[in-house]
Amino acid sequence: MSEWVWDALVGTSLDEVRWRAGVVEELVGAEPVVVGGARRFGWNDQGGQSAVWYFADDGRVLLLTFDHEAELNLFAQEDFGPQEAFYRGVPEALVALVRDRPENYESLNLKDPATGRTIHYAGGVFWYDGTAWHVADGVAEYCRREGVDLFGESGFDYCLRDYRFGQDLTPESVVAARDEGGWYAAEGEREADLAAVREVFGRHRAGRRGRAV
Repeated sequence: MSEWVWDALVGTSLDEVRWRAGVVEELVGAEPVVVGGARRFGWNDQGGQSAVWYFADDGRVLLLTFDHEAELNLFAQEDFGPQEAFYRGVPEALVALVRDRPENYESLNLKDPATGRTIHYAGGVFWYDGTAWHVADGVAEYCRREGVDLFGESGFDYCLRDYRFGQDLTPESVVAARDEGGWYAAEGEREADLAAVREVFGRHRAGRRGRAV
C-alpha cells in the first residue's frame, strides 16, 4: 500500500495536491496560516497523527507526517540531534519553515539543550523541488541503517489517507468514508453532513486548476 500511495502522490499535479490539502484542512478544522512566506495546510485525526504541508512561493513543498505510535516517533525520545538529522538533504529554505518556529496543534518542538534552538518533530520528511518529490536523505538513511519501514513507520499511508491521492476526492467520497467509519447515528445526519461538505468543496472550487494524472 505504501508504495502505491507514494506513486499516487508523485503522479499528482502540484495544483491538485495544493487543492486537496486546502479542502482536507477545512474538513478536519485545522488552522490555515502563512509561515515565512509559505502557506501551511494541516491535517490531524485528534489522536496524535498529523500531516503538514508547506507550499513555498517558489513552487517547492515540504511535507511532514507523524504517527505517535510508530517507530519513527523520535519526539518520545526527546532527542534533538536525531530529529534534526531527519531533515538532512532538504533545502535550508524549507527547513527554515520548521526551525525556531512556534509550536502548533500538529507539530510540537524538540529543543537543543546546548543551543536552545528548536525544530518541529516529524516521523516522515518529504519535499518537492518544483519538479519531483523526494524523501529526505536523513530519514532514508536512518531507515536503511535501522531496518525501519520508512512509509509504514512514518505514518505516511494513514496520514495521507483522507487526501485520496490516485482516487477521486469528492463530497460523496468523503461522506462515504465517514459513513463507513460510523460517523452517523441518527437519521438525516448523513444527508446534512453531505450538504455541509459540498459547501466546503464549493469554497475551494476556484483554486482547482490541476487534475491528478
